Amino acid sequence: MSTAAAAFSELYGYAPDGVWSAPGRVNIIGEHTDYNDGFVFPMAIDRRARVAAAQRQDGVLRLATTAPGEPAEIAAADLAPGVLSGWSRYLAGVHWAFGQRGVRVPGMDILLESDVPVGAGLSSSAAIECAAALAFAEAAGADLPREELVLICQQAENDFAGAPTGILDQSASLLSREGHGLFLDCRSRQSRLVSLDLGSEGMTVLVIDTKVSHAHDSGGYAERRRDCERAAEELGVGALRDVDLSDLVLSAQGMDQRAYRRARHVVSENSRVLTAVGQLEAGRPIRSLGPVLASSHESLRDDFEVSCPELDLAVEAAMAAGAAGARMTGGGFGGSALALVTEAGADSVERAVTRVFARAGYTVPEVFAVNPGAGARRES
Repeated sequence: MSTAAAAFSELYGYAPDGVWSAPGRVNIIGEHTDYNDGFVFPMAIDRRARVAAAQRQDGVLRLATTAPGEPAEIAAADLAPGVLSGWSRYLAGVHWAFGQRGVRVPGMDILLESDVPVGAGLSSSAAIECAAALAFAEAAGADLPREELVLICQQAENDFAGAPTGILDQSASLLSREGHGLFLDCRSRQSRLVSLDLGSEGMTVLVIDTKVSHAHDSGGYAERRRDCERAAEELGVGALRDVDLSDLVLSAQGMDQRAYRRARHVVSENSRVLTAVGQLEAGRPIRSLGPVLASSHESLRDDFEVSCPELDLAVEAAMAAGAAGARMTGGGFGGSALALVTEAGADSVERAVTRVFARAGYTVPEVFAVNPGAGARRES
C-alpha cells in the first residue's frame, strides 16, 4: 500500500478507491510565453503530487493533506471561487471546473500527499490539479482526452484559485513522458515529445530552490500579463506570438518603453524555444542549450524584470562553477533556478551555490537533481 493510501485509510477509516499522481515540472526554456500564444519546452520531474480518493454518495468534498494545513469540508453544490483558500482550493477548483463543463463528479474523500516543493516555481499547484483531474474523471465515468483535462485544470487555476496562468504547467504534468521534454505550441495546443536522454551524455539538471517563495496569484504575475496585452494592443496584433523581432525593433520608438521591454522578452524567448528544440531534434548535444539558457535569464532579469537577487546569484554561481547553462525557471519573483551540469560536476556546483548564499546572508538553498519524469497516471 502506498503512503498516500495508508494515510487515507488511517484518516477516513477505510481504503481509497485508488491513488492518482501527477508530476511537477521544470521549464527548460519558454518563460511567460504561454499566455502570449507562444512556445514552451518544459519537462516533468520525478517529484509528484499524489491524491488518494474515494467516492461519497452525499455530494460532500472532504479534503485533507499530509502536509501542514487545515482539512476542509464543503458541499460540492457550494463550490465557488473565493470560498476556499490555501492548498485545498486547487483540489476543489478542479471539481468545480468539471461542473462548469457539465460533467458531474460525485462527492469525494481526498487525501493529498506531495513532494513537489511549494513556492519553488516547480508547479506544485498544477501537479495537485492534474492528479485530482484523473481521479475526478474516473469517478465521473468521463473518458476525456488529456488535452481537455489540461483546460479543466487551467480553468481551476485561473477562475477558482485566481492565478492567471497559461497552459504550460498543466500540459507538462498531463502530457509528458519519462526521458523526454514536451514542445508545446500554446496557440494550437499541439505538442510533441523531444528526447532528453540526459544520462547518456553524463548530464543532469540541478534545481536550486532559493527559498524565496512566490505565488502566481500575486500581483506581479498579473501585472506582467497586462503589460503583454498592452504591448500586443500597441503593436496591433492579437498576441505577441505574432510579432517578429525585427518589426518590434522598428516599432520601439512609438511604444511605451515598459511594454516594449516586455514584448522584447516574449518575442526573443519564443525564438530561443525554437532554437533549443531545433538543436535537440538535430542531434546536437544537450549541453549546447547552455547559451540559450543564459540568454533567457538575462532577458527575464532585464526586460521582463521577474528575477530577484537570490535567483541572479544562483545563476551566476552555477555558471562560475562550471554549469553549461543556468537560468531562473517558473514565473519568477522568487522560486528556483535550473542549472544544466555534468553529473560529475553537480556536487561542485551545489557547494559553490551554497557557499555564495551563505556569504550573502541568504537562506540556505535546497539544491537537487531532477530527471525527465513520467506524466500523470493512476498508481493503484
